[in-house]
Amino acid sequence: MYKPSRNTKETFDLLVEKDVWNIVRKYDEKYKKKWKGPDIPIYIFPFQPSRKRTENKSGVSFSDKLFLFVGNIEDAKELEALFIHEYHHVCRIHHQKKNMEEYTLLDSIVMEGLAEYAVKLHCGEKYNASWCHLYKEEEIRKFWKEDIVENLDIKKSEHLHDVLLYGLGRYPYMLGYSCGYYIIKSFVKQNNFSEKSYFLLESENFVSESTLTKD
Repeated sequence: MYKPSRNTKETFDLLVEKDVWNIVRKYDEKYKKKWKGPDIPIYIFPFQPSRKRTENKSGVSFSDKLFLFVGNIEDAKELEALFIHEYHHVCRIHHQKKNMEEYTLLDSIVMEGLAEYAVKLHCGEKYNASWCHLYKEEEIRKFWKEDIVENLDIKKSEHLHDVLLYGLGRYPYMLGYSCGYYIIKSFVKQNNFSEKSYFLLESENFVSESTLTKD
């Protein structure tokens, strides 16, 4: 996502000009207070574009740190959406009190769905990732039954975890992510919980209450 080059230097200069570090600091203060999240270091790098990728931002989250890779973003809401998604991961990891090696495909699917639903709540559906709307409901149900449901317990360290989550090889693109967003939307329609409770509920609760698992 980042390699020093002439292009990334130009992007870096743009980020400095737009005061991206200060903008992100304000988002950090806002959502740390709203979600009672941990105080962690946030590292910002210029996004390195590629021919295969059309987006201009990305991120990587850990329990104790956050990396944001930012390109030339014209709309500040896009930057906020990126921060929300990644910091939501940090907060869920923090509140779940679970070692990362214990995380399963189910945990990852739910985590991605929750983070993107938070984007919808705070920035609007316009700022959701494209994978939120890739497939119709009947397609999601089919993918879930045929590819996902029997593999929910595989660990994050297993190769098949990422294959299913990202939809690699013969699997539909962003398979796990798309299922996760559908699960959370379905859950929210049927349950009246505060946003903070979404950090505390175990992954199984979201799936058991989703229409995805009910015929």
